[in-house]
Amino acid sequence: MITPLAFAFLPPGAFMVLFVLVFILAIYAQFRVSSAYRKNAEIPSRGQITGREAAQAVMSNAGITDVEIVETEGHLTDHYDPMHKRLVLSAENYHGTSLAALGVAAHEAGHAIQHKEGYAMLNFRMLLVPATQIVSGVLPFIILASWFLVRGFTGVILDVAIICYAVLSLFQLVTLPVEFDASRRAKVQLVNLGILDRDEMPGVNETLNAAALTYVAAFVSALLNLLYLLSRRD
Repeated sequence: MITPLAFAFLPPGAFMVLFVLVFILAIYAQFRVSSAYRKNAEIPSRGQITGREAAQAVMSNAGITDVEIVETEGHLTDHYDPMHKRLVLSAENYHGTSLAALGVAAHEAGHAIQHKEGYAMLNFRMLLVPATQIVSGVLPFIILASWFLVRGFTGVILDVAIICYAVLSLFQLVTLPVEFDASRRAKVQLVNLGILDRDEMPGVNETLNAAALTYVAAFVSALLNLLYLLSRRD
């Protein structure tokens, strides 16, 4: 049973409209990041520095000497692994000299700088990783159970689902300042170190800003699911 209090912040039917809007936002965000990356991956930087070299330069300037830079397979699989102090770049960004490649590489180096400086939000996100991994593994089974066993989110299934989405929402919320700050650091360092000229930065900005939109969409989606589940509590 859905109580009137549950919809104090949203009228009945509003969730369905919001779900559609968030779905559209998520699709647009993925399209935007793919489009921006593809466009700027075709624009070579004047200095012809590779993504690996850019990441190394950014970290060296920050006094970081204990982070390994490695190449991996896949498209846009770039990430910084704080547990193993490893900066992982996809082949296209590891060897690439485009504006997109340098932007992505410098962004990941920005995470390494956050780690070295003890950036609070990164540390908080690292603490949330184990719980996030657990709920991400549990959630598919909870959804299946709600479909085939109890005919919807009720009782214990509902409570567990709420906990899962609360953890995911918190993780996605904390991710926002972490990613925004890494991009800010990347943009500053690329210019200050002379890796890119200022008139080359619009391509980097477009790529990193598009990527940031995907994190916003992920947070909004998780939060909306959480609010929906909370509205179903008796």
